[in-house]
Amino acid sequence: MIASTKRLQEKLQESLSAVLPIVGIVLLLSFSVAPISPSILLCFLMGAVLIIAGMMFFTLGAEMAMTPMGERIGTSMTRSRKLWLVILISFLLGFIITISEPDLQVLANQVPSVPNMILILAVAGGVGLFLVMALLRMLFSISLPRMLVIFYAIVFILSIFVPESFLSVAFDSGGVTTGPMTVPFIMALGVGIAAIRSDRHAADDSFGLVALCSIGPILAVMLLGMIYRPTESEFHLAAVPEIADSTELWGLFAEGFPDYIKEIAISLLPIILFFAVFQVVSLRLSGRNLVKILIGLGYTYVGLVLFLTGVNVGFMPAGNFLGQELAGGAVRWMIIPVAMVMGYFIVKAEPAVYVLNHQVEEMTDGAISAQAMGMALSIGVAVSLGLAMVRVLTGISIMWFLIPGYAIAIGISFFVPKIYTAIAFDSGGVASGPMTAAFLLPLAQGACIAVGGNLVTDAFGVVAMVAMTPLITVQVMGLVSQLKKSRSAVMAPADALAAFDDDAIIEL
Repeated sequence: MIASTKRLQEKLQESLSAVLPIVGIVLLLSFSVAPISPSILLCFLMGAVLIIAGMMFFTLGAEMAMTPMGERIGTSMTRSRKLWLVILISFLLGFIITISEPDLQVLANQVPSVPNMILILAVAGGVGLFLVMALLRMLFSISLPRMLVIFYAIVFILSIFVPESFLSVAFDSGGVTTGPMTVPFIMALGVGIAAIRSDRHAADDSFGLVALCSIGPILAVMLLGMIYRPTESEFHLAAVPEIADSTELWGLFAEGFPDYIKEIAISLLPIILFFAVFQVVSLRLSGRNLVKILIGLGYTYVGLVLFLTGVNVGFMPAGNFLGQELAGGAVRWMIIPVAMVMGYFIVKAEPAVYVLNHQVEEMTDGAISAQAMGMALSIGVAVSLGLAMVRVLTGISIMWFLIPGYAIAIGISFFVPKIYTAIAFDSGGVASGPMTAAFLLPLAQGACIAVGGNLVTDAFGVVAMVAMTPLITVQVMGLVSQLKKSRSAVMAPADALAAFDDDAIIEL
């Protein structure tokens, strides 16, 4: 009990350090260049409280339940030595976990021209298919950069035939569907499978699953776009709330709670049932381990309900209104540095980012620290938000950013250690989670409305930009690390000789 309380306190401190900078930035803006109504400010502050509590419970729950479940299923699945069984189970896992992803519901509601169930099933099928490919890559030690070149070439060739009004949404889907439910489980699955392999590249190959799983939704949504051909008039922004008193404020959040209580219960149920079948058939964990996992699932459930209610009810209206105020002011360009600062801090509040950073530190035995990963992701997201706001203000096509961006990222991948490439492409999907979709996307939408831009082609694409830039920054971190090692290796012989006097060197 004492240990559990101590861990909750640690998670609370981490949540506060992630969310308070964003609160500080919004308060500073609201009392200076971008005044917002008391209703929106109160909603935002209430949302922040819920997000802090939600992150605290979710991160603890992911450690106690989602990660052990994924690792044990991955290990058990690989030990069977039956390839058809690995393919079948990995497809089912990818399909089930994606349907369980709360962010997918957000995406489905943003694309009303495509029936929700068809979109959800298509995206889930895409993730399932690419999870199979990712696991086969691990089992047969196939090069990740080569696979990325092939699949992203297909993506960009296919983009020629997709309506321009749908391209941004399609690329956004790759980041949105790898969220807080999917990432901990898929990453842990990779660790479990890598544990079976005994070669020296096993740890490197344990990453890269999220990277490939992010491609499936892009292809699936592109194909749907070619069939349904959506138009701009079909997209609508959420209404900005007006609150008269504290009772109405609580009523607004109270209306949201039942929806997310039901949504997260439905999301977690397939994963729990899948794990239960594995427990009976193969795992047979002890009662103590099962109780720990059940408690962890409880924390995960409570955390996600609080987090998503805070983000969608409290943060979304604030993002929308701030975007309109900043871009509609006398100095429109100010939204670029403001968005960059927000992006730098907001990625720290993504639940799945925490899981990735600590997974990386653990799997690399501290060679790549969680702090270094956090810095690389923050810089990447800051740059991406700056570029996204340039798009909003100018109307430049997203392809002018994505094609060179992915070309640079894939080009670097042939010159850095394998593990940095896998981690970098994982981080792209991880960084673009619910905080991005529910705060930064509305910020861009509000700015787009203020400047009179095209909402579909200019505002959408923020998630895609956030998913792209970490691919470059994390690999650059790997490149710098490799250059330092090379320099140390060159300097080492000279340092060794310096330890001897002249007579000793002559004798040698």
